[in-house]
Amino acid sequence: MADDDTLARMFWARVERSGASPAQQFKQGGAWKTLAWREVGEIVREVALGLLALGRKKDEAVGVLSTSRAEWVQADFAIFSAGGRTIPIYPTYPPDLIQYIVNDAEIRTLIVENPAQLAKVIEVRRNMAGLEQVVVIQGYEGKEPWVLTWEGLRRLGRDNEDKLKSELATRVAGGRPEDIATVVYTSGTTGPPKGVVQTHDNHMAMLTSSEHTLRVAEGDVHLLFLPLAHSFGRLESFAGIYRGLTTAFAESIDRLGQNLPEVRPHFLCSVPRVFEKVYAGIMAKGAAGSPLQRSIFHWAVDVGKEVSQLKQAKKPVPGLLGLKYRVAEKLVFSKMQAAFGGRLRFAVSGGAPLSTEIAEFFHASGILVLEGYGLTETCPSLTFNRAD
Repeated sequence: MADDDTLARMFWARVERSGASPAQQFKQGGAWKTLAWREVGEIVREVALGLLALGRKKDEAVGVLSTSRAEWVQADFAIFSAGGRTIPIYPTYPPDLIQYIVNDAEIRTLIVENPAQLAKVIEVRRNMAGLEQVVVIQGYEGKEPWVLTWEGLRRLGRDNEDKLKSELATRVAGGRPEDIATVVYTSGTTGPPKGVVQTHDNHMAMLTSSEHTLRVAEGDVHLLFLPLAHSFGRLESFAGIYRGLTTAFAESIDRLGQNLPEVRPHFLCSVPRVFEKVYAGIMAKGAAGSPLQRSIFHWAVDVGKEVSQLKQAKKPVPGLLGLKYRVAEKLVFSKMQAAFGGRLRFAVSGGAPLSTEIAEFFHASGILVLEGYGLTETCPSLTFNRAD
């Protein structure tokens, strides 16, 4: 079989190719920490072995109930490596919805972020007869025999490596493209959430097609803040591995403004609401300046829109207009670009329509926003703007 025709084999091929290069970045103790691909691979290996030691069989379901963080992705690929199916659960879900998904997907092991998420599981545990263990990523200090810490799961994997490493290798090698990789539960208009089945082949086809639209290079940095329980965020995560990118995890959506200039991403994926809030903030700031500052701001925006229209029509920018744009960039747009880190080449918007006015405003300022459309059932992208 090919070395990258399943998500698990894709991951291990990346670890082999890019071992010492940066793979993940996250804030820890107020400072950004970087893990190389080889280090992430070691964590994934330990967690996968830990899942085998817990008795997880091929094609069994393991749930993840957490905000987007490095351990979410590590767990995802450990589950794939162990031959399992990842079941994402939104961290905002109440106990009754968690119970429904755990039972419907037949989750045997559930990985949760913290004691607050564990408390929701405990509230309905008696109604989830098939759930055998819960793993808490951070903050758990209890002694319940059915609850492990993240470090405890990794330690279990290390302790059983000699006994289970052959089985793990067999599961990675034996995975088939048509195997189910994940079941994503989406909110229906009526009734409980509906599980959408996605195979390894579905995701690999999407990643292969992204090569024609996503203009990124190995080593590029992207800042991930979308929920990994949603297929859009998951695709961004998978693309980071497929393309050899450095995935930086935002502390939270509320800290995005601080994290962007710290991480300095080359691209980012978002939903329209984030672009709308940034746009509203910029317009409010432009309106709050002195009369001279307001005049310069609106002049720069008008110049930028003129340039944007010409670029969209694939027409050359006349010399005088180009000179005006360079002045506008220096006086206004460079500050906007600096807020995104100063090296953002493009952004991707999906999940809902982005208004033409806002897309053109960002394009006028030198930030290209590409839009995608899709469904969870299409894994998730169906159409996507090309950069040209």
